[in-house]
Amino acid sequence: METKTLNKKEVANKTQRITGCEAVVRSLIAEGVDILYGYPGGAIMPVYDELYKFQDQIHHVLTRHEQGAAHAAQGFARISGRVGVALATSGPGATNLITGIADAQIDSTPLVCITGQVASHLLGSDAFQETDIVGISTPVTKWNCQVTKSEDIPAAIAKAFYIAKSGRPGPVLVDITKDAQFGELDFNYEKCKGVRSYVPIPKTSQDAVNAAAELINNAKKPMIVWGQGVILGEAEAELKAVVEKAGIPAAWTILGASAIPSTHPLNVGMVGMHGNYGPNKLTNECDVLIAIGMRFDDRVTGDLNTYAKQAKVIHFDIDPAEINKNVQTDVAVLGNSKESLAMLAEALEAKSHDAWLKEFKDLYQIEYDTVINDDLNPTKEGLTMGEVIKQINIASEGNAAIVSDVGQHQMIACRYADFNVSKSNITSGGLGTMGFALPAAIGAKMAAPNREVVAIIGDGGFQMNIQELGTIFQQKVPVKVVVLNNEFLGMVRQWQQLFFDKRYASTEMTNPDFVTIAKGYHIEGKRVTNRKDMEAAVKEMIASKDSYFLEVCVEKEDNVFPMIPSGASVSDVRLS
Repeated sequence: METKTLNKKEVANKTQRITGCEAVVRSLIAEGVDILYGYPGGAIMPVYDELYKFQDQIHHVLTRHEQGAAHAAQGFARISGRVGVALATSGPGATNLITGIADAQIDSTPLVCITGQVASHLLGSDAFQETDIVGISTPVTKWNCQVTKSEDIPAAIAKAFYIAKSGRPGPVLVDITKDAQFGELDFNYEKCKGVRSYVPIPKTSQDAVNAAAELINNAKKPMIVWGQGVILGEAEAELKAVVEKAGIPAAWTILGASAIPSTHPLNVGMVGMHGNYGPNKLTNECDVLIAIGMRFDDRVTGDLNTYAKQAKVIHFDIDPAEINKNVQTDVAVLGNSKESLAMLAEALEAKSHDAWLKEFKDLYQIEYDTVINDDLNPTKEGLTMGEVIKQINIASEGNAAIVSDVGQHQMIACRYADFNVSKSNITSGGLGTMGFALPAAIGAKMAAPNREVVAIIGDGGFQMNIQELGTIFQQKVPVKVVVLNNEFLGMVRQWQQLFFDKRYASTEMTNPDFVTIAKGYHIEGKRVTNRKDMEAAVKEMIASKDSYFLEVCVEKEDNVFPMIPSGASVSDVRLS
C-alpha cells in the first residue's frame, strides 16, 4: 500500500504538480482536518483513492448513510468547536446530505461538505447520478460553489473553511466535477483570510454597550436569556461575569444550555415551549430583557404579539440580520459575544436582585411540586423518562455530554440533565431532525474521546438512523446509547392527546427487539422494564469502556410539562 505523509508546512507551501483529487486531500490536511465522515461513490472516487494514500493523516469514517455522515460531522463540530467535514458522491449521495446541511444552517454549525459531480461536459445533460446540488443546497448553506477546473480547488476549499467558521458559523458545500478531480494543477495552498464585502464580525459599538449598561443598571427586574451564540463565541466566562456582577437571573435556550452550569444560583432554567415555569412566566414581567446570542425563535417567544411587551429589549448578536427580525429591540449590540460581554461587564454596576430572584424560586417550587418531583421521583409503577436522566446524572456525576434526538425525550433530557461543562448539550434545535442523535453522538465521541458521551433517543428517532450502529461497531466508538421506548412517536402523540381528542393517528409504534439488533452489531446491550433494575443498568453502562446500548421501557402515555401551546403567550404556560 502506498501511503503519503506530509507536514502542514510542506502541504501548504511546497508548489508541486499534482491532480485535483490529491489537491482536495492536501487542502484538508492544510486546514488541520484529521477526521472526516462520508460514503464513497463513482463521482467522488478519485478523492477516496487519494484518501487511501493519506490515511495515516486523515481518518475517514465510513458511515452507513450520507445523512449519518452529515450529522456525525455536526456532532464533531458542536463538541469541539472545529469545522466538521462530510464527503459524498453526486446525485443521491449529495442529496442525502441535505437534511444534515439544513440542520447545520439553522443551528449555526460549521460544516464543510464536499461532493463529487459528473464531468463538466455532462452538466445539464441528466447524466447518471447528476443532480444540481448547488441549486438544491443554496437555501440551506452559508455559501456554496461548483468547481469545474482543477486549479480552482485549493482556493475553493480555503474559502469554504473560512466562511464556515468565521462570524456566525454555518455549513458550506463545494461540488467538484470528476474532470476537475482528474486534472492537474500547480498546487500551493494559502488559507483564506477574508472575502470581499463579507464582514463576519461587526465592530462592537461602545455607545451601544453603554446604552445597554444604563438600562441594566437602572432595571428593577432584569432578565437574561442566552443562546448558543455564547458557546460559539467562547464567551462562557464573560457571560458568567455579567450575570454575577449585575446579579441578574439568567435563563437559556436549548442550544445555549451548559454555558453556565446547571447548579449556578442565578441560572433559572430553560425558556421555550417545554421550558421552566418561572422564566417563561416572568418573561412577561421583567422590565429589561437582555437577549444574548439567541434569535427569538417561535418556540421561545410563543405569540409575538404578547412577548415581553412591557420590557426594554437589549439584543447582543453577531448577525445583524437577527436584530428586529422577530422582536423589536431598544438597544442592539453587534459583535462577538466574548468581546461585547467583556465590555458590558466593565460598564455594569455591581448589584443584586434578591426579591426578583425569589419570584423565580417561588415559581420553581410550584413547578417542582406539580411536575418535577413526579418526573424524577415517581411513585407510580411505570418508569419515567426523567428518572432515567436522573440516574445518568448520578452515574456520570453530571459531566456527560448529552446528545439528544428530537421529541419528548429531548425535552426531558434538556430539562433534567446536569450540565456542568460547556458544550454538553448537543441536539437538533431549529430543524428538529429525528435521527440526529445516533450519528451525532459518534462524531462527538470521536472529537472528544476523553468525555463520556451519552445519546438519548426515542424509539421513533432511533429507527431513522439505526444503521449507524454499524459505524459504531466498525470504528469501535465507545458511545453510550439510551433508547427511551414508549412505543409511540411520543411528542406527536402528546399533541394528539391534548389538541386532537386522543385520535392517535399513525403514532403508535410496533418495535423490533432493539437489544438483539444492537447485539447483532456486537454492541453490549440491556433492556430495563422495572425500576429495581434501572440504577444498576445505568451504572454498568457508564462504567463500560466500550459502546453500550440500553433500552428503557417507559410509560407509554406520559406527557412533558410545562408546555406552552403552539401560538399561545409565554404567560399561558401550562403545568398540566
